[in-house]
Amino acid sequence: MLEVPFRHRPLLLLTVVLLIQILLLAFQIRRGENARLIRIWAVEIVTPWQRAGTWVGSTLHSSWKDYVDLHHVRVENQQLRNQITQLAIRNQQLESQAHEQERLERLLNFREAYPSVNMLAAEVIGANADASSRTLYINRGQRDGLTRDMGVITPEGVVGKILEVFSGTAQVLLINDKESGVGAMLASSRTHGVVKGLGQMQLRMDYVPNDEKMSNGDAVVTSGDDQIFPKDLPIGTVTGAGGGNPFKTILIQPAVRLDRLEEVLVLLSRDELAPQTQGRDSETAGAPTSNAPAPAGGAPQ
Repeated sequence: MLEVPFRHRPLLLLTVVLLIQILLLAFQIRRGENARLIRIWAVEIVTPWQRAGTWVGSTLHSSWKDYVDLHHVRVENQQLRNQITQLAIRNQQLESQAHEQERLERLLNFREAYPSVNMLAAEVIGANADASSRTLYINRGQRDGLTRDMGVITPEGVVGKILEVFSGTAQVLLINDKESGVGAMLASSRTHGVVKGLGQMQLRMDYVPNDEKMSNGDAVVTSGDDQIFPKDLPIGTVTGAGGGNPFKTILIQPAVRLDRLEEVLVLLSRDELAPQTQGRDSETAGAPTSNAPAPAGGAPQ
């Protein structure tokens, strides 16, 4: 124990006696509402510490609660972000399926509008990696009856022709390839010419006389002169024309978005695409079908 020096012991004893006396007086003295003074002192001494303890406890509890709540909010936000991402992917899938269904429905309607023409639906499965070549590949080939120079179209217009045929696939030369050429004519005046590819999105029509009148937006269709496409299939529209030597220089915007092809139709014959009218259907309803062309592979698949 800590020893008190002898000379300080009387002072210490006096201090202890005074404290005891003060405590006894405080115990005996009563204040308002019969409360003892010592109790009042005890309350006043303890109250600040109680307040401090309460404040510290409340602060710690509030901080911990805020941390827990913040953690829960972060978890919920992450879950919501994941749900939004999944919904966006699902929405994109549904839109893609709707667009695919729309395209297939257009192909089917186009095929049904020309029942006498043999045509085969095909899916685009690839494109040429060479930037200078405008070709693509379809999932039809020799076993499906395809041969070179068969026309390839969509309901919107001309796409190109079969360039190479393999067992189960075929290569299609698009009309905007520099090596491509299609017999064409102006739909309004029936003036003939040749549409050639420029290696880009636009086409060029050659061999149209300089005195031929035309304007932007005039339709250009197939003429049948190339013995590949039947007459009057849409090729595109005129976007610009100028005088040349000795023929006009005519630029054409293709009717088909050649950079967005997913399904096409291959013409298995060069029959004219004359739609079957209701009157014709009723006239031929009871007639023999011996003159009808064979539908060799003609239905879209």
